Amino acid sequence: MATEATRAGGYHEGSVDIVLSVDEVARQAEELRTEIPEDRLTSLAGKEPFLSIRNLRAGYGNMEVLHDFTLHVGRGQSLCLIGPNGAGKSTVLHSVYGFTRIYAGEISVGHAGQKRDITRLTSERKLREARVAYILQDKSVFPNMTVEENLLMGGYLLHSHAKAKAAAERVFDKYDRLAARRNHPARVLSGGERRLLEISRALVMEPDVLLVDEPSIGLEPRFIDMVFEILDDLQHREGKTILMVEQNAKKGLEFADIGYVLVSGQLALAGKGDELLQDPEVARLFLGG
Repeated sequence: MATEATRAGGYHEGSVDIVLSVDEVARQAEELRTEIPEDRLTSLAGKEPFLSIRNLRAGYGNMEVLHDFTLHVGRGQSLCLIGPNGAGKSTVLHSVYGFTRIYAGEISVGHAGQKRDITRLTSERKLREARVAYILQDKSVFPNMTVEENLLMGGYLLHSHAKAKAAAERVFDKYDRLAARRNHPARVLSGGERRLLEISRALVMEPDVLLVDEPSIGLEPRFIDMVFEILDDLQHREGKTILMVEQNAKKGLEFADIGYVLVSGQLALAGKGDELLQDPEVARLFLGG
């Protein structure tokens, strides 16, 4: 461990007297791992999971990152993945969307009778057919395109300019902030407005599942609150299922119905978001308390 004076890099920032290094956080997080029955994960997802990952082994090339990973989240629920750097959190999102090599396991979307195995589908088919959208980390807008042109890019799979235009208009009807800047180049938007544009671009295809990678990254606190309010609206008013990775673990667990702690590509802890917020070991390692 390193003292405050040496300012060793840790998982979070805080005013504690001792800051754990990234490696030390990972080592101590390993000790939290416990065997979690699948029926416990299913119960957290309500009566029936909508997005399910079972016994997934996945990674990049010949490097396996996720080891027999299982996840369940219900329709209209949110689940936040937290854990040390390098734990495999973003790899979960990448695997759902088709950006990794799948060695074994299954990913499915839908309810009983309409559940679909999407494990091997391309990212394009997952978006168009399974209605799964990926909201990338910061700086994914096209800065020299207008706000409207960015939204139209989100509808490229509609194969119809008229349909994409109608979808963009629905977004403008919902978000006055973007409508007022529809003809402005995206580079002039504030950080919060850019993130809103990134989220809105994903909505053009009217997805059921949103994969959200680090929604608070690079944002000022006032914009972080705005982004989470938008996600809350999408979940509770529009019934979107949200699977999120969030480095600001406190904010992510406050938002999410379910929280998972990943360590070294495996599930270490799972519970309701507010339950994990109250866990003293989770607080010590990830919440700055």
